[in-house]
Amino acid sequence: MFAAACPTRQLLDRVADKWSVLILTTLGAEEMRFNALRRRIEGISQKMLSQTLRTLERDGLVERRVVASIPVRVSYVITPLGAELLSALQAVIDWAEQRMGAVAAAQAAFDRRLAALS
Repeated sequence: MFAAACPTRQLLDRVADKWSVLILTTLGAEEMRFNALRRRIEGISQKMLSQTLRTLERDGLVERRVVASIPVRVSYVITPLGAELLSALQAVIDWAEQRMGAVAAAQAAFDRRLAALS
């Protein structure tokens, strides 16, 4: 995984992307249409959401569902492979939520030490 062209490294790069994690977490709860996802995930641009969904679909983590209606209805759902990944990520998500206070305290202490050296 340390080689630049290693497929594992490339997949880890995508999986570690904040937008991928947020999209998978959102779709883990329910199937959603594009604009609903965009409203739910604050700060993501239409372009970034589209690109990330396409990548997740290509990797088999998300499925794009098209219903032939007028107008055409498109929604996204997490796949079993994506749900498996989300399950593995859940420990990291839980850790981040539980330990954010400790991380913020460490950041503040670091900033104070850095300021004292200036």
